[in-house]
Amino acid sequence: MLTGRQRSYLRSLANTMEPIFQVGKGGINDNLVKQFDDALEARELIKATVLRNSEFDAREAADEIAERTGADVVQVIGNRFVLYRESKKNRDISAALSMIR
Repeated sequence: MLTGRQRSYLRSLANTMEPIFQVGKGGINDNLVKQFDDALEARELIKATVLRNSEFDAREAADEIAERTGADVVQVIGNRFVLYRESKKNRDISAALSMIR
């Protein structure tokens, strides 16, 4: 679970990021979840977009994917959302987060 300061720090990092995933009319399937899982392991922090033709809104998609990948929802704004999960091998962000309480 993230503290408010940690969440604020992650939001500042995500501000300049471009979305790397799109959730569309295909919805959230096992393949998409696997891609999110792999990206979270590699990057720790990812941004995604929910398209208009999706059956999910951004909050629903973020909650569903976070639950299935073990990630934390950092932020949901409009049709975009940001997820964070500490990496087992690539701990770039989590090292800085451990200093923020």
